[in-house]
Amino acid sequence: MKIGAPKEVLADEARVAITPESAGHLQKLGYDVIVEAGAGEKAGFLDSAYADAGVEVVSGADQLWKVADIVAKVRPPTEEEVARLEHGKTLISFFYPASNETLMGLAKDKGANVIAMDMVPRISRAQKMDALSSMANIAGYRAVIEAGNNFGRFFTGQVTAAGKVPPAKVLVVGAGVAGLAAIGTSTSLGAITYAFDVRPEVAEQIESMGAEFVFLEFEDSELPDGAATGGYAPPSSPEFQAKQLEKFRELAPDMDIVITTALIPNRPAPVLWTKDMVEAMKPGSVIVDLAAERGGNCELTVKDEKIVTDNGVTIVGYTDFPSRMATQSSTLYGNNIRHMMADLTPEKDGQVVHNMEDDVIRGATITHGGEITFPPPPPKVQAIAAQKKEKPKELTPEEKRAQEVAAFKAETKFQVSLLAVGGVLLLLAGLYTPASFMQHFIVFTLACFVGFQVIWGVAHSLHTPLMAVTNAISSIIILGALLQIGSGSMLVVILAAASVFMAGINIFGGFLVTRRMLAMFQKS
Repeated sequence: MKIGAPKEVLADEARVAITPESAGHLQKLGYDVIVEAGAGEKAGFLDSAYADAGVEVVSGADQLWKVADIVAKVRPPTEEEVARLEHGKTLISFFYPASNETLMGLAKDKGANVIAMDMVPRISRAQKMDALSSMANIAGYRAVIEAGNNFGRFFTGQVTAAGKVPPAKVLVVGAGVAGLAAIGTSTSLGAITYAFDVRPEVAEQIESMGAEFVFLEFEDSELPDGAATGGYAPPSSPEFQAKQLEKFRELAPDMDIVITTALIPNRPAPVLWTKDMVEAMKPGSVIVDLAAERGGNCELTVKDEKIVTDNGVTIVGYTDFPSRMATQSSTLYGNNIRHMMADLTPEKDGQVVHNMEDDVIRGATITHGGEITFPPPPPKVQAIAAQKKEKPKELTPEEKRAQEVAAFKAETKFQVSLLAVGGVLLLLAGLYTPASFMQHFIVFTLACFVGFQVIWGVAHSLHTPLMAVTNAISSIIILGALLQIGSGSMLVVILAAASVFMAGINIFGGFLVTRRMLAMFQKS
């Protein structure tokens, strides 16, 4: 069978569904690969590169659609392209079936099988085919780059001879794939980054990337689990939305850059950044709306345009962020396609096996065998979603007092037990050892006891610049050695001198290592 990639017909679309690299993998599955001449040119893949990879380059779209058994595209097909489908042929592309019912009906009438890459279920096994995440990752990165292109200052703070430059403050609304990519890029550039999401369980992910999670003090028991919405943030209640907008109004005057990424499947994008919030922002601020294609999260967003408001705020509503990084986008999307084809070709014999019992294939298929199969049933495996963590219960003053009393009793019990054991040992030593030994033994015991108690109360400060302090404290046992070094017994003097030597290494070595550690952070 032949699989082909036509040139995208949408204006300014630079991506291509099959790259020379992914073509090699498809050939290993037993397929003959063809592409339309110039299909990958805007993405940096010349026809000669395809030819070198063993791909047949055909002169026009008509010929490709005629000879290809499987057509792989990026953008949803036009009515003209759907009309080129034939019975039994397979189309793989983004489709957005909930918004393109007419096109879906035309594909069904043609008897074609359509696999929508935007319908791949978000389960662990399907991550390698998740084209939405691949493109969202690029869009989140590119959003920060576009914001920087329209922002008149540094992202990172600087101290120069000409004065201080404060760091930019960036707010990312939505911590899905695109949001996390934007957070990572923003923090890497040195901006003070804040992030908000309706799912409080993603706070740990946000903070691990160096951003600050914007907490909203609100109990919303009606929020469904993210797993029930395919791993996406679910719609929230009107009360929660009101609190959310109130929080954003509070943040708006301080933010230099706002990147909105909030989308809900098969719904218009929620309006989260209203006109009054835009008016409250400082001149020169930038808003990048990644939800512009679905109406926008910002009330003033204009799809596919960049506007500047009366108060000097730039609002970017581009919908082609992945296409602006066409080489990278095509590479990732081509990998998504070839992984999908690997699932459709279990025998690697170049023959499609459209297994409708497979969760991934069934979930992505919207027409099959002359029937519309959208919407799919829920996958048997739960969608990828962070598990909600129960908030720790806040203790009452009485409960806190009870905990403190219990901890005190436990510590007292331990101390008494330790003293009892020490007393028994001293008693036995006094009965069976000479008096001179007891003098040294008591000093040794006290030194160990004091050293242990001091270190037990020290916070974990090893592997930090405080290591020298910790080493010094841990070597408090040197006091016992110093008391014994003047003893008349040669054996005791030797042992005490060895103790002083080893403890001294611990003390001075700690300060030396700390000095070297701090020198690593000093600018030359």
